[in-house]
Amino acid sequence: MSMDTIGDGCCPVSEPCGRCVIEAVLSVDERGQVVLPKELRMRAGIGAGEKLAAIGWEKEGRICCIMLYPVKQLEEPVKAMVAPMFRDLLKGGE
Repeated sequence: MSMDTIGDGCCPVSEPCGRCVIEAVLSVDERGQVVLPKELRMRAGIGAGEKLAAIGWEKEGRICCIMLYPVKQLEEPVKAMVAPMFRDLLKGGE
């Protein structure tokens, strides 16, 4: 199933954002765990023990979209966002 654009759905995407497809249908077990299929992990470059951040999109008080993002790819953007705040604090700014 392919979705080139998402209309009035949960996530506010108004323009084509690449190729969005359903890669797999996952089940949640009794312990609340899910398994990412091997082919999906390989294509995404996700190795054993790798940390993933679960990023949710909330609409009307309920999470309606969940994206998994490798934590190692979040390090630089977070550093870029936080570093100026720390530099300002160290200089005595407000």
